[in-house]
Amino acid sequence: MEGKLKVDANYRKIYSRLLKCVICISTLLLLLILFRNQNLTSISLISRKNGSGASHSDQSSVIETMAAKLRESVTFLPLKDLRFSETAMIGNTWFMSSLNDSYEMNEAEYLYFPSEVSKGRLLCIRGRDMSDGTKNFYALAWRESLPNNATLLSGLTYVSNTYYNYLNLWHGLCAMTPFVRWTMKNKCIKPDRWVLFHWGELEIRTGSWIQQLMLANYGEFKFEGFDKGDGPYCFEKAVVMRHDLGSMGLDNKLKVYDMMRCKAREFCNLFVPERSMEVDERGLPVIRLTLLMRRGSRSFKNATLVTDIFSRECDRAEGCVLKVFQSEDLSFCDQVKVMTYTDVVASPHGAQLTNMFFMDRGSSVMEFFPKGWLEHAGVGQYAHHWMANQSGMKHQGAWCDSTGEDCPTPKDDRKCFLFHKDGKVGVNETYFAEWIRKVLHEVRVSKLEATKTPIAKEQLSNNVCAC
Repeated sequence: MEGKLKVDANYRKIYSRLLKCVICISTLLLLLILFRNQNLTSISLISRKNGSGASHSDQSSVIETMAAKLRESVTFLPLKDLRFSETAMIGNTWFMSSLNDSYEMNEAEYLYFPSEVSKGRLLCIRGRDMSDGTKNFYALAWRESLPNNATLLSGLTYVSNTYYNYLNLWHGLCAMTPFVRWTMKNKCIKPDRWVLFHWGELEIRTGSWIQQLMLANYGEFKFEGFDKGDGPYCFEKAVVMRHDLGSMGLDNKLKVYDMMRCKAREFCNLFVPERSMEVDERGLPVIRLTLLMRRGSRSFKNATLVTDIFSRECDRAEGCVLKVFQSEDLSFCDQVKVMTYTDVVASPHGAQLTNMFFMDRGSSVMEFFPKGWLEHAGVGQYAHHWMANQSGMKHQGAWCDSTGEDCPTPKDDRKCFLFHKDGKVGVNETYFAEWIRKVLHEVRVSKLEATKTPIAKEQLSNNVCAC
């Protein structure tokens, strides 16, 4: 029994030693496995880092190659597309004809770059030709892959194309007005430059009147002449207008003219009180009548007689004050001042009537035409009707002279219009007297009503000159 116990004790000692050895060996093996795995992980990480560096280099090379290919693939198209010469002002027009306009309710059509529509691409122009729009070109390009030798012009650029011109007051105003509206609806943003085109041909100036009006609205600005070489020139941001007022709604047109009126008066240091309440020493409403004359084409044949007729009728109308001005002799601010203090303007058809929007809303316009305009002038004879409506004036009608030389080619409207275009305006004493009498009476009644129930005029609102 005692021997058996000794044997069992020996077995337990041996088993204990074997167990310790197994534990030691297992621990050692486990440490070896962990050490090996750690080394493999480190090697793997180093390998990945080395692999990543090679991959990044490859990717940079691929990106550069793609950018170079995009740069080379930028396609320039003619600014003026002669395929659309018959529809030059319709749809996409012949200016940048491949691009579709963006539309907003009651706003003028426009193009904006970069945008979702342009897929984030900038507008680039290579165009310094001033006589042939087909020799000027445009393209779209991503900022990261601009065309070779491109100059990037920072900030906002206004790009205008007109079918007419920027020297004439009426046509220049129609081209510039949609940009003023764009400024108004985009937190009074102002452009860093303007780029002007006429039929795709670069223009570097406007008439003095237009330049002064834009100066009143925007302060100092520049017309871009691309004088750093042939280009191309790419714009960080650009707004393009090619339809003049286009689809702009009447309410927005009124707002634009209200602001331009207000800014012009502010620019010319005219701070005007509510004039519907203006009365003379007898307490009668003052009616300020202005004869705005012009020289040369479409001037009155007998300006003295016309002045006498208006003077006589004004003397008969209580509260009427007549003033006569020669439009060519007036500076920009002179014109603003004259029209600011006018309730009724009477003038032959011409650019000088564009000044009408400097009058208060509700003022009246009387227009005179030479012979032939009614029959041959087409829609052009309604330009100042439209402007009166858009700026809140009352167009009191137009008188067309019926006396004078007949057109030698009566069946050719175009030739007849050119024949009569620069004619002079005659006089119908009876008609003129009755007409001015009627208009003065209407204005007097309107002013009397205003004194009873004053209406706050839109152009005197604090918000009009907000920009």
